Amino acid sequence: MTATVTATVTAADVDAAAAVLEGVVPRTPLERNARLSALTGAEVLLKREDLQPTRSYKGRGAYTFVSRLTPEERAAGVVCASAGNHAQGVAFACARSGVRARIYLPRTTPRQKRDRVAALGGTCVEVLVQGDTYDEAAALASAHAATSGAVLVPAFDHPYTVAGQGTVVAEAVAQLGRAPDVVVLPVGGGGLIAGNVAWLAEHAPSVRVVGVEPAGAASMAAAVAAGHPVELATLEGFVDGAAVRRAGELTHRLVAEHSPELVAVPEGQVCVEMLELYQVDGIIAEPAGALASAALSDLALEPGSTVVSVLSGGNNDVSRYAEVVERALVHTGRKHYFLVEFPQEPGALRRFLDDVLGPDDDITLFEYVKRNNRETGPALVGIELGSPADLEPLLGRMEAAPPRIERIPPDSPLFRFVL
Repeated sequence: MTATVTATVTAADVDAAAAVLEGVVPRTPLERNARLSALTGAEVLLKREDLQPTRSYKGRGAYTFVSRLTPEERAAGVVCASAGNHAQGVAFACARSGVRARIYLPRTTPRQKRDRVAALGGTCVEVLVQGDTYDEAAALASAHAATSGAVLVPAFDHPYTVAGQGTVVAEAVAQLGRAPDVVVLPVGGGGLIAGNVAWLAEHAPSVRVVGVEPAGAASMAAAVAAGHPVELATLEGFVDGAAVRRAGELTHRLVAEHSPELVAVPEGQVCVEMLELYQVDGIIAEPAGALASAALSDLALEPGSTVVSVLSGGNNDVSRYAEVVERALVHTGRKHYFLVEFPQEPGALRRFLDDVLGPDDDITLFEYVKRNNRETGPALVGIELGSPADLEPLLGRMEAAPPRIERIPPDSPLFRFVL
């Protein structure tokens, strides 16, 4: 490709991408959300990118990139690696463009996502499930590009990809008929926020832009603090659509140039918002899709101001909801874990139930730590409270109870066994 990450992206580039996408990528609804509006006092509008054919905004950047291929590059085909949304975006783009693609998916990719990539790509796409991790799959994709001449399609760090992803807010402004007061965007590698701040800087510079990262994967904030992209020492991968260890070079440069606000949201708070979206609003959001709206309650929003929050994706595996509920309960203070040293005598467990648990408390987990010898060692006990306010009375009863009881804090390594 002629453009590289040393280039930049302007509003004109985003507008050109919008022209390319017209009639190919559907315009997604911009919907007022009553729950979030009541919660914040603002007029909150959700930009429903979860309703794209790819169930995320990734098709915008992928199609813009593929549309710019030269005839020689089209003949050589493209390749990418992804564990989810980027693969679906590339599959969609290649099927619409008639370009051959080889897509590497790590073995950890759920079958539902594998099938979705294959369905979107049809005969244009070859899906290879190889590598135990995303990094291994990415290495295979890069090796194939080097030996075959296929063009590697970046997930976020390329001007064409950034310009395509930047059409999300431009489209919302056109639907609204004016610029909103605030735009809230999820941030992973930075393609979405980079393209949109570039467009807003020229067309609506007074708009407040807030980028929201997962607390355990805040790579863009780390890049801004360091003055260049850096690799995070640890990465919490729960918000998989935004869990990027290192922000992009181009995307960091655009974010640093336009200086949007960056905030981080705990993964548990994202889970609370996922459940609210599902149970109250009837919206299935993946963790990254709920990232922007999860931050709204923490932002200082002017009453009555117009806020556009991008719901970026809905590719959520239903099997993850058990973990989502667990994380949400822990975050809201309704779920707690303890190590309990029960005396080895008849009735010890019954006394614990009668003397320690409150009327609305429930044991959700009971497991001896030493399975081979229950005469020694504690039991791991999970307790769900009727209300977060019930914790202090519970701890008081535990203090007075005969067993030795140790509370396990949420940041303890032991939580890896229950989450």
